[in-house]
Amino acid sequence: MVAAVEKEMEAQQMGISLTPEERVEVFGDLLPEQYEAEVEERWGDTEAWTASRRRTAAMSKEDWLPVTAEGADLERRFAAALRDGVAPDSPAAMDVAEEHRQQISRNFYDCTPDMHAGLGRMYVEDERFTAHYEQIAPGLAHYVCTAVQANAGRQRA
Repeated sequence: MVAAVEKEMEAQQMGISLTPEERVEVFGDLLPEQYEAEVEERWGDTEAWTASRRRTAAMSKEDWLPVTAEGADLERRFAAALRDGVAPDSPAAMDVAEEHRQQISRNFYDCTPDMHAGLGRMYVEDERFTAHYEQIAPGLAHYVCTAVQANAGRQRA
């Protein structure tokens, strides 16, 4: 009981207003609150972090479910493109990368092409992100990184 109360307090501090049961339904085994201190230390003084906290604090389970489903769909589409041999710097792959960037902007914070390029690098530089993408499809972390970098260049042009 104490552990459940502590988890709920952590989630409230993080700005996620879901019950523990709802967090499992939305995020599965992922516990966003376990990364809160690291995220706040790295990006706590940015407008993106402030905007993301503000937006997610207002999200209900019904708001989160389509957001997570859309994210999973984008990951599946990246994996299908990789499997089908679509070059990561092709217009088709860059279009999925742009949808990814727009999904972040709609739901969390204004994700500029340069910010998205940074996220793409993080997918291969941070073993936790790499493991997530590699679990979906071998080579996917590098593929997504390359598609995001190519799209950022296209958006800047």
